[in-house]
Order: sequence, then C-alpha cells, then structure tokens
Amino acid sequence: MADEMEVKLDEVKGWEPGSYEIIDIREKSAAAYGVIPGSVNIPQADLEQSLEQLDRGKKQLLYCMKGILSLETAEFLREKGFQAFSLRGGYHAYLMDKMKEDEQNVEARAEEIEKSIAKKFHKVLFSKFAKAIKTYDMIQPNDHIAVCISGGKDSMLMAKLFQELKKHRKVPFELTFLVMDPGYSEANRKVIENNARLMGIPIQIFDSDIFDAVDEIEKNPCYLCARMRRGHLYSKARELGCNKIALGHHYDDVIETILMGMLYGAQVQTMMPKLHSTNFEGMELIRPMYLIREDDIKHWRDYNDLHFLQCACHFTDTCSSCRDDGTSQSKRLEIKKLIAEMKKVNPYVEANIFKSVENVNLSTVIAYKKDGVRHHFLECYDNVKLEEE
Repeated sequence: MADEMEVKLDEVKGWEPGSYEIIDIREKSAAAYGVIPGSVNIPQADLEQSLEQLDRGKKQLLYCMKGILSLETAEFLREKGFQAFSLRGGYHAYLMDKMKEDEQNVEARAEEIEKSIAKKFHKVLFSKFAKAIKTYDMIQPNDHIAVCISGGKDSMLMAKLFQELKKHRKVPFELTFLVMDPGYSEANRKVIENNARLMGIPIQIFDSDIFDAVDEIEKNPCYLCARMRRGHLYSKARELGCNKIALGHHYDDVIETILMGMLYGAQVQTMMPKLHSTNFEGMELIRPMYLIREDDIKHWRDYNDLHFLQCACHFTDTCSSCRDDGTSQSKRLEIKKLIAEMKKVNPYVEANIFKSVENVNLSTVIAYKKDGVRHHFLECYDNVKLEEE
C-alpha cells in the first residue's frame, strides 16, 4: 500500500497539469523558509479540519521535509476518500532536483541574482544595508570581516550585499566568506555549496562536531548550539586574520528579541548592531542587516527562485519538526504571531518597538543594570525631582 502512495518527483512531472494539487504539510515556520512552487501550506495538525479545502476531483500530492509524515498523512486522506500521494524524499528531494537544474545555468543565474540586488531590490536591501553600516559605524579602514554563512536566506543575502558594497567601497576592507559545518547531512551541505556556487560566493568551509555535542542535551540545546557555534566562528575567523565577524540578523529579529526579553525574560534589552567580543580580545561582531525587513528578504529569495536551508540541525532536519502541535513552536514564532496581530490594529507597532530601546528615559525606570551592576531609582531619589504624571 505504501509503495502505491509514494511517487518520485520525476513521476509527478509526467502528471497532467491541473490534475493535482500540492499540499505542504510542514509547520508554517518551516514553510516560511521555502516551498515547492504552486503548493499550499496546510500543516498536518490542521489537515483534518481543512478537508473542505481539498478538491476531491484532483490528486493530492503531499510533502513534508523528508517524506515520512507525508506518507502517513496520505494514508489518512485515502481513508477519507481522497486520491492522496506522498512525494518520496519530500522537500529535500525537490531541492536536490532544483540543484541539478541550476548547475546547467550557473553563470546566467548568478548574473540575474546580482542584478536584482543592484536594481529591483536596491532601495529595500542594499540601501538599508549601507545605511546600517554607516549609522552604527560598523566598518573601519583595513577591516578583515568574516561573513558568517549558515546556509539560510539571511546570511546568503548578506554575503551578496557585502560583495555589492565592496564594488562601491569608500574605505578598504577585506572579506572572507566563512561556513561552519557543525554536522550537516550530506544533502544539506550540498545545498549550501550549490547556492554559494550559484550566487558566486567563494566560501571557505570548516568542520566541527557541535551537533553531536548537543544532540543529547535536553535543556536548551538550541541555546547551547548557538553559543558553541559563535565561539567556533570567532576562533576560526581570528585564525584566518579577521578582526570582525558579521551575522545575518535583521530588523524583525531585533524587534522580536525586544518583546521576547520583556514577555519571557522580564527584562528590557535589544539585539545590538555591534558588540566587542568578551572572550576573543580584539574581535568584534557586527550585524549589517540590522535595518532590513524579513519580508523584503523573502521577496528577493522568491523573485530569484532560491531555496535555502531552514536550520538543518538534528532537531529540525527530521520529520519530527514537521509537526505543528504547539510543542515544537519556538517562543520566537509566538512573538511573530503576536506582532502580526498587533499590526492589524496599529500599523506602526513594529517601528515603535524598534525605536522604544532608543528612547529609554532612565528617570522613569525603577531599576537598570550597567556593566553588571544594578542601579535602583531610590539611590538618587532625594536628589532628583520628577514631574508628576
């Protein structure tokens, strides 16, 4: 029965156009990183309540990350009377097929991608990239910057923006495009290498065993993984003669971090545009995508028909991450949803969140920390007069 429900991508290409619909059953956070063109995202957990959306007169082609949950779901739909099939290999299979197509037209595709940054997306991407670097004084003469590439849309775009910036540079600086492989599967590493080749980014890859090190950690494995990856990147960058590392965090990351700190951490803080390293003397971290909106990054990605990694670690590289049952959703995803709801009422809410940490009035703050020392308003209460509210 399973063999009958499973189809290869080559078989699907032979189906008559209009005779089938493509259903992405991954959770919405995974689908946000890229989908098979023409597909509709209906998370597996929502499918039973969404059967009326499906066309019983057509075949249903289901896919998840690797084709495991989609096979189970296809069986469920067949029991309900649908002509359901599961894409063998899932979204990964589609990515591998896309890579083969791209290899036949690398030079032309690379030219189109660069042109899109210089022309169509110049205002929303490159101009904001250059503005952040100038506003927060991120680059000084003779800097050697390690552009850290994870394989996702943000870091890959950052690499292209740095290449574009170097064409117009006003001060001399050097770039090294650094990729750390913390234990990617062979397929995911190929995706990174293929995208780098397609986009004309001369990456340097070095290996680590971080995924194995955090695989058995039950409490906060993602936090530990991020800390370890940062340390490895600093170390390798310094070894290569770099004095700065650049990360691809964007505007939406900043405002989400502000709200997460308040709602889940009981503190007011932000993601800084640049930081001095406390563990690697003389090294600095910069975030030149600081003013770029995530929707504009997605638009650029989709316009160029690019497909990047979501995370590819042991916790998200399997079909267990396809489930949208609430337990696997990160706090950041909850904050994204909260901001989206608030924006329906107040269209300026995102800008207001961003600006709030630039307009902190310490005279109206009960307590704050500076350099690890906590200060309370009572310390200077008798010496300072405030206007009544």
